[in-house]
Amino acid sequence: FDVEGPDAEGFLERVCANRVGRPVGTIVYTAMLTARGTIRCDLTVTREAADRFRVVTGGVSGQHDLAWLRAQVRDGERVAITERTGASFVLGLWGPRARDILAAVTDADVSNEAFPYTTARYLDVGEVRVWAQRISYVGELGWELYGELAMGRRAWDVLWEAGREHGLTAAGLGAFDTLRLEKGYRLWGQDIHTEYDPLEAGIGFAVRWSKDFQGKVALEAARERGPARRLVPMLLDDPAAVVLGKEPIRAGGEVVGYVTSAGYGYTIGRCVVYAYLPVGLAAEGATVEVDWFDRRYRATVASEPLVDPKGERLKG
Repeated sequence: FDVEGPDAEGFLERVCANRVGRPVGTIVYTAMLTARGTIRCDLTVTREAADRFRVVTGGVSGQHDLAWLRAQVRDGERVAITERTGASFVLGLWGPRARDILAAVTDADVSNEAFPYTTARYLDVGEVRVWAQRISYVGELGWELYGELAMGRRAWDVLWEAGREHGLTAAGLGAFDTLRLEKGYRLWGQDIHTEYDPLEAGIGFAVRWSKDFQGKVALEAARERGPARRLVPMLLDDPAAVVLGKEPIRAGGEVVGYVTSAGYGYTIGRCVVYAYLPVGLAAEGATVEVDWFDRRYRATVASEPLVDPKGERLKG
């Protein structure tokens, strides 16, 4: 979505928990909260110009987020919100050789010094003009590349040809999902939604307490109380075991939660399971059991992120 107009910055500062009033070309990860301080939307906001911002969210939650965002505009607020999905292509180029491939098809400087993590700018992929955002939902070096829909096939062909010598692979949502689990990235509608606040969900780092935002009063009260549960990753002890999500989790024979997301982590060789656990169990090394039909798989709470904890792949 494009959010633009004289009041665009003020509008987004009100509805975003993170600070979006940053320099042009800055990408901000943020939640948008309900009045109760719980998570209504989970997305990125990139400043394209003084009065224009690009909001990117998940495809499944796109219409939900668009409708909610439009409903927050107040009478007299000079803000226009336009959906650009149908007019745009987007390609995700991620992995340890992403910079080599992109550098081969553009004259732009894509070094880490010239194009750091969480920044965005226009560049050319071959003859295709794209808006490149250096951010990744899979936890690897790379870019989201946006352009005019009619040029999407050409951009694909240029990148595919350049990537052949670097082992470029056309990967789908299965890879996307398990990589984001290994990195600890949340998925709205599964790991986070309006039942949970950012503190429980482990995304309190994206809250700027020094500014006003919708839901702040309720979230401050939740911070004062302290969370009763936290979203944590677990690894199934049996490397051959896999669960799919929504399974009950037991401790001491009692159900204490359920699996929000799960998938086999091919980097670490174990099934990754995420769930909200009571704070007494949400500590590294704690053990629980995951129900799988007539079986119970032992799982151990791990620290996150499971892969590249210092973010060196993303930021290098």
